[in-house]
Amino acid sequence: MFEYELQQIRTAEMIREADNYRLVREAVRSRRAARREAARSGRDEAEGRVHSRHHGRSRSARVA
Repeated sequence: MFEYELQQIRTAEMIREADNYRLVREAVRSRRAARREAARSGRDEAEGRVHSRHHGRSRSARVA
């Protein structure tokens, strides 16, 4: 009887672990889909993104 109860506890624990694993995978998939959708909607804009190495300041000549 004791072994049966241990087996039931272990089975319930494995089911909980599987449910948690599925939830994590679903969250990862939805996050990836959201990122893909954001990238896709960003590409469709008329102007698009501007990538610049300079952050609003222009470089000036150095004084010796």
